[in-house]
Amino acid sequence: MNTSVIRLWDRYRAINRDAPAGVPSSFHFCDNREDANLCAALVLMGQKCATAPSVAELELTGDPIPQVGDYSIVTDWAGKAVAVIRTSSVEIKRFGDVDEDFARAEGEGDLTLDWWRTAHQAYYESVLAGSRHIVNASLEIICERFELVFKA
Repeated sequence: MNTSVIRLWDRYRAINRDAPAGVPSSFHFCDNREDANLCAALVLMGQKCATAPSVAELELTGDPIPQVGDYSIVTDWAGKAVAVIRTSSVEIKRFGDVDEDFARAEGEGDLTLDWWRTAHQAYYESVLAGSRHIVNASLEIICERFELVFKA
């Protein structure tokens, strides 16, 4: 684990004694440096307050489905901690049922559902390539909303 993750969590716990003692999971958004760093910046600006991994993606990586109240540490592509977020809602929807409001909450691109669908179709196809999972309107998506609770 990157030491910046531990340091950021320790700093957050110093102002929020109710936060769990254990360091939460850390991650970067996206599957490439440019988008990961952009998304980290959007979180810091308060524009990005949602994310949408597929259920299939989490099954392949062995990561749990987020739960309301979970803390996570957002990193840049290099693993440097930039923010602590806390999950505020989780809904599992089919890809074809994700709506404009959620696309806007993700804070990326031009904030439209059309942009969201195009970008996420490509992302899901990339991360699910070679698996048994098919990217179509029925693919289950975890629509996670979160709040920024602490900046590095």
